[in-house]
Amino acid sequence: MNVPRRTFLNLAAGAATLPVVSRFAWAENYPAHPVRVVVALAAGGAADISARLIGRGLSERLGQEFVVENRPGAGGNLGTEAAVRAPADGYTLLLVGLANAANATLYEKLNFDFVRDISPIAGISREPNILVVNPSFPAKTVPELIAYAKTNPGKANMASAGNGSTPHLAGELFKLMAGIDMVHVPYRGGAPAMTDLLGGQVQVLFASMATSIGHIKDGRLRPLGVTTAMRSEALPDIASVGEFLPGYEASFWAGIGAPKNTPVEIINKLNKEINVVLTDPKVKAHLADTGGMVLPGSPADFGKLIAAETEKWSKVIRAANIKLG
Repeated sequence: MNVPRRTFLNLAAGAATLPVVSRFAWAENYPAHPVRVVVALAAGGAADISARLIGRGLSERLGQEFVVENRPGAGGNLGTEAAVRAPADGYTLLLVGLANAANATLYEKLNFDFVRDISPIAGISREPNILVVNPSFPAKTVPELIAYAKTNPGKANMASAGNGSTPHLAGELFKLMAGIDMVHVPYRGGAPAMTDLLGGQVQVLFASMATSIGHIKDGRLRPLGVTTAMRSEALPDIASVGEFLPGYEASFWAGIGAPKNTPVEIINKLNKEINVVLTDPKVKAHLADTGGMVLPGSPADFGKLIAAETEKWSKVIRAANIKLG
């Protein structure tokens, strides 16, 4: 049968649009069944709380369960690899954070390239650490701490939750920018580091807001500064470290990603819904309890943050010669 040229072209054009229409229809019906949100860390921490807040909001808005799955191990790489290797269909998401950016340099041999293998969807929050000291320590401000360390090199002990942990990275960046020497004392987690700080065995810690705010309020710790670029609404009277070291910023941040090649229509839909969830006063208030600030924006915005943080911490890790183990 001979098909007129115009009819043929119309049929061809219609056929070419079918995959696009089908993808839009798929995104329109997404999610059709529960979605898992992999958190590559143990339950109960700031990252886990952020994932559950967003998961609950997405469940309410999209009518399907967004189930948090904690998969800790290998510094977060175990769960991350499981997520990036999952089908790129929008039904496996990953809570992305500072650990992913740092691990790209801390671990020499990974079975994935995080920046390459993840599709950024949306930021969730940014949360400061707090530079705190034992009250017996002489420094009462960031400039006094810097002056003490310069006058007494190697005499101040800086605790952390372990090599390559967020408190460690924040402290090493501080040391590099201030040009000082403090002895790093790594612990097996934040709790024992906090215990020894309270007991006076160590003097300095870049602690999480959640673990330190109670001790600050009862006078058992002295806060010198928050590590975000701006002051925290939770503790507005405490200066930011950047007020004394311009450009200093070392916050915990979190967002949502998906395996690479996840359809852009699904990514955009999730981005839109997450940004709506972040406007909920209850979500904002919950994050604010631990000093968190919402981090709205486009997938491209979140991708730029991931790339910038990966590059930033790579430089710090190499300059400070941070090694695991």
